[in-house]
Amino acid sequence: MIAEGEHQQQDFKTRIDDSRKIARTLVAFANADGGRLLIGVKDNGTVSGVRVDEELHMVEAAAEMYCRPVVAFQSQVWKADVRSVVEVVVEPSRQRPHRCEVEEGKWSAFLRLEDENIQVNAVLARCWDHRFRADRPAFEYDKNVGKLFKSWRNGKLLGFRQVSRTVRKPAHAVEDLLALLVGWGIVEMVLGDRNFMYGLADEEALANLETRGPALFDLSVLPPSPKVRRLRPRGVRPVDPRALPPES
Repeated sequence: MIAEGEHQQQDFKTRIDDSRKIARTLVAFANADGGRLLIGVKDNGTVSGVRVDEELHMVEAAAEMYCRPVVAFQSQVWKADVRSVVEVVVEPSRQRPHRCEVEEGKWSAFLRLEDENIQVNAVLARCWDHRFRADRPAFEYDKNVGKLFKSWRNGKLLGFRQVSRTVRKPAHAVEDLLALLVGWGIVEMVLGDRNFMYGLADEEALANLETRGPALFDLSVLPPSPKVRRLRPRGVRPVDPRALPPES
């Protein structure tokens, strides 16, 4: 496990000093593809070991006190020589979005993207929201939306402000439009250096939307995973092979 390094579904922590901070990793895994947290392992793969009871107490506090809804997890203890490593496994959740308390009274959702926990923006949070999917806003096609679709067909990635200027709608209406298109799998979200951008994910689905209308698409079922990627992939964060514990 350790030799894989940190990636989309694995994170290392030397120890947990703050349950509120580790809650970010729990909700990020739950909101994405699930994942495994190894406590007692340094970023380079060195096994430092932990006191098991203390770390499990911190994880339980994070999941129950600083996550909404509560994030379910399973744990297991591994031994490397005399050192203990706590493995915490979080499955992908059907209760997205999970949020964590980032500071007193302020809750935010996070998403695991490669080896980082990324704060979710309003578009993705609305896409996940059960009330939004159950009572979705009407999709309205006009010449400005047609211009937006043409830009995407030409391969452009557009930021939120560019989309707003193109469709000439207020911010809340643009959020609704993008949330529909992301939820339907037509549009993907791409994380740039600073902000999310939006591009075409499925040209055939876009053509179906234009020719057959929105009744073809269903938001009542939560997509298995949002279409989110990084503009410049970081890949797996490697570990130092010399730091790995010897095979038993």
